Amino acid sequence: MTTTAPVPVPDDWPVTEEQARAVQDALRARVVLDEAGPPPGTGHVTGVDVAYDDERDLVAAAAVVLDAASLDVVAEATALGRISFPYVPGLLAFREIPTVLAALDALPCPPGLVVCDGYGLAHPRRFGLAAHLGVLTGLPTAGVAKNPFTFTYADPDTPRGSWAPLLDGTEEVGRALRTRDGVKPVFVSVGHRVTLDGACAHTLALTPSYRLPETTRRADALCRRALREATVARAADPSRAPERSEYGV
Repeated sequence: MTTTAPVPVPDDWPVTEEQARAVQDALRARVVLDEAGPPPGTGHVTGVDVAYDDERDLVAAAAVVLDAASLDVVAEATALGRISFPYVPGLLAFREIPTVLAALDALPCPPGLVVCDGYGLAHPRRFGLAAHLGVLTGLPTAGVAKNPFTFTYADPDTPRGSWAPLLDGTEEVGRALRTRDGVKPVFVSVGHRVTLDGACAHTLALTPSYRLPETTRRADALCRRALREATVARAADPSRAPERSEYGV
């Protein structure tokens, strides 16, 4: 069963790029980098993802909890709201976090490690979505992205499990990790309360059959379905379009 939650957005949520960057700078010092995090294959692991309909000013988030050993779905939740920040590269967390937090809050069980479809320390200000979400929730988090953003890397060796540093100049901000033999790598970075070695081990445990983690695949499918159902319902009955007060925006 999927629980759907409304989205409360704090009254002091940033509305300008300057305000958002100031929040990133203030919170970045709270990222914890010296905890090992939960062992791969134990407890719960949760994927979060979002889907947008910018034309209708609507965003859907999904949180899908998996049993880390079997990768079976334990619980899932979605949240629907209005977009809380304009599209600005490097500030995407401010578009996503209110809705993602609502989805996480609607889960009936602890999420365990949270895997974001995006970046953690692999970010221009070292504070991407995974780091931001981890600091706000206190949960261990990691980012697994589909592309390297603005960073560079050498192509890892062909076998699954091979990796190469993801670099900003000479600084390692994450890893390009091969999850399938000969297939383009994913880009793993620490979010909060987990090491880079641990984040990569979790990523490999979550990719038994596909390039992307099962957490990301299932959360992506669920948030797209939630958004599709919401837009179909609105098109069929325009009177059902939510007022801004319903979502707290």
